[in-house]
Amino acid sequence: MFGMRRDEPLNIPFLLKVVQPALIGLMDGSISTLAPIFAAAFATQNSRVAFLIGASAAVGAGISMAFSEALSDTGEHTGRGHPVMRGAIVGVTTFIGGILHTLPFLITNLTLALYVAYLVVGLELIAIAYIRYHYFRMRFWTSILQVVIGGALVFVSGLLIGSA
Repeated sequence: MFGMRRDEPLNIPFLLKVVQPALIGLMDGSISTLAPIFAAAFATQNSRVAFLIGASAAVGAGISMAFSEALSDTGEHTGRGHPVMRGAIVGVTTFIGGILHTLPFLITNLTLALYVAYLVVGLELIAIAYIRYHYFRMRFWTSILQVVIGGALVFVSGLLIGSA
């Protein structure tokens, strides 16, 4: 599927030093910011408030994840690469994962902003599943199912909290 050759050897150093940190960041940014953004949108019925909360969650998560990754492993014994580089990759991709579905809340019409954000979240989750499929040779539909279940659980928690 998607032209992936399963007989190609894996580039383990690249996977450990670049792909895996980027995937962690994208997953964390995309999933962890869903609840606060959608809780804010549903609780306040205000796109601007949802945008501000989403932007602050994306920035905060990016900084937190960058430091967590950089301080978790020197890379000397694991071969995972320089901690500052890994931290930068995780931090930037966490921010990207969180800000992408925050940007629709710049639209002042909340209903339209929500529909655009739903679309963006769906595309983010498909992209994450594809990266897992392509680089880690997972089954594509299994990866989709796993990522969507995680995203749905966080989304529903934000919906329930924001509607309370």
